[in-house]
Amino acid sequence: MYAARAEIETSLVACLLHQAGGGIRQPIVIESACRVNENNGSAGKLRVIRTFRKVRFGAKRPYFATVPARSNPTRAAKKAPGDRFRRLAEALRARYPDAHCALEHRNAFELLIATILSAQTTDLAVNKVTPALFRAYPDAKALSRAAPEDLEPFLRTIGLFRNKSKSISGTARMLEADYGGEVPRTMRELIRLPGVARKTANVVLGNSFGINEGFVVDTHIARLAVRFGIAEEGDDVAAIERKLMAAFPREKWCELSHQLIWHGRAVCKARGGTCETDGICAKFGVGCPKRKDSVKPASRSRAVRGAPAGPNRRR
Repeated sequence: MYAARAEIETSLVACLLHQAGGGIRQPIVIESACRVNENNGSAGKLRVIRTFRKVRFGAKRPYFATVPARSNPTRAAKKAPGDRFRRLAEALRARYPDAHCALEHRNAFELLIATILSAQTTDLAVNKVTPALFRAYPDAKALSRAAPEDLEPFLRTIGLFRNKSKSISGTARMLEADYGGEVPRTMRELIRLPGVARKTANVVLGNSFGINEGFVVDTHIARLAVRFGIAEEGDDVAAIERKLMAAFPREKWCELSHQLIWHGRAVCKARGGTCETDGICAKFGVGCPKRKDSVKPASRSRAVRGAPAGPNRRR
């Protein structure tokens, strides 16, 4: 008789104890149950002492045995208290006290345009094209008068330059027509602009206006969120942002986004990082592939690798 991974109520445990005392010869194994004890020697009055993985009932009297669960650092990190994330934030701040936005800008308008241009492009590449662009079009009014074809020569060295020319031209026209040439200060208004989604809006709100509406999630932050046990492999950007917002205080969101990006670029890289010798990764990187005790989630193809071979499946 088995009850696998079930939450056992005190009344059910009492019933099983009664059955065990009544002469059941086969052992009963209950996983994830609770250890119980008689209270003041009176039968039927039980109290929970602490949780156990297995409880065995023999022929004479119940036998309680602790069976240690399998070590799973990633799972443990998910259940860890907020103190772990607080210590992670402190470690990142101590390592990168001067972390800041890598996109060069002088005001909210320049940061907005630069962030739109940074999609699927490195910040370094964007910083090479924006000085000439902003000399020719220093504000929304000037940029709104330019056709996308006029902007393409400035952006030719970055990816998707034709689409981005249309986006920044449309954004400038909307800024001029709807907001008097000023960058709006709300998420709802920013995501109406062409080429602007939550990531771009969060960058502008946090860095230009000090408003922490959400948590920036780029490729570096998405990777580190999984490696630090904050998010799970396979989470989309929206899920990762929600988990980051829940893990850290609102006032630290913008600052932490820069620190995570700097750590991802310097140490915890997608390929060829130095996580195995880094103190932050060693202490908090429960899902880092460079750590020996990390647990890599099984891929979908690996999960079915041991399945019985069908008529079209090669053995």
